[in-house]
Amino acid sequence: MVRNDFWQGRRVFLTGHTGFKGSWLAMWLTRMGADVTGFSLPAEDVSLFRQAGVADLVTHKEGDIRDMAAVEAAVAEAKPDILFHLAAQPLVRLSYACPTETFATNVQGTAHVLDACRRAADLKAIVCVTSDKCYENREWVWPYRESDPMGGHDPYSASKGAAEIVIASYRRSFFSDGGPLLASVRAGNVIGGGDWAADRLIPDIVRALIAGESPFIRSPASVRPWQHVLEALGGYLLIAQQLADGNAAMATGWNFGPADDDTRPVDWIADRMCAGWGGPAWHTEPQAQPHEAKILKLDCSKARNELGWRPALRLREALDYIVAWHQHVANGGDAAQVSFAQLDAYRKQLDNALSGENG
Repeated sequence: MVRNDFWQGRRVFLTGHTGFKGSWLAMWLTRMGADVTGFSLPAEDVSLFRQAGVADLVTHKEGDIRDMAAVEAAVAEAKPDILFHLAAQPLVRLSYACPTETFATNVQGTAHVLDACRRAADLKAIVCVTSDKCYENREWVWPYRESDPMGGHDPYSASKGAAEIVIASYRRSFFSDGGPLLASVRAGNVIGGGDWAADRLIPDIVRALIAGESPFIRSPASVRPWQHVLEALGGYLLIAQQLADGNAAMATGWNFGPADDDTRPVDWIADRMCAGWGGPAWHTEPQAQPHEAKILKLDCSKARNELGWRPALRLREALDYIVAWHQHVANGGDAAQVSFAQLDAYRKQLDNALSGENG
């Protein structure tokens, strides 16, 4: 279980707290009573962070993980018990336009964060978030396991594979004999309310539907391990609890993805988003695209068998959450209210799933 009593009063340092996934994690942590310090670039003008008022929930520090001195000073001041590293350049298509920035942020930035952790005396657990795209993609139908090779065709994927190598090096070189325990976590394509990133499937669909337009879909046949953002974050929190309790067997890499039969193509997602919204159908047309993997699946049996984690939502339910969130906000509703309502509802479903009530 993700335990309120464990997180109450915990000092947590969270990089990337102004981003989509980081904002949801900050809300979950503060809901459980954690004392959260966030370190990140300024939030975008339209973002979950601003819409839900996350700055009012945490100690908000703006900074760049490419600035080693700033990272070290912020970690030293916060004196965290637990650190989550989420800050990243998260977009495949942007990595083609900004490859050196992508590598500097995702690889060197990760090294900066981990190096600051070496001098954090109270730190017990570090959870570094990378990506399902860290694996060398063979375009095969079998799901990738944690033991498969790291790699990547595009700069984003390569940067995440390289970040995993950096994490493994720090684990073996500096955190294997005392000090904090370090794990990396690799989630599928996370989706959820409040994601406004450019060139992502769900935000692009939502923007079109809000405008009453037909969503344009670039690669309808591409297959991804889609999952609601809270599914991944629940796994991250479980890992952090284990690490902080001193379970060294958990200091390794972990996949968190959907049920095997919920890995779906883009057109399946688009069909259900448009139908759920009650808006126009999507359309596509051939055009030149930078290389992206066509098929990607994750093997999450390790998390199920060793951690007891399992998905709590079917993909249809996750899409219902997203439509409800965005329609609520589009109609003038409060983003914080709907976010916390969905978080509380999901936590009950997760508790049921982890206790076996959902099979």
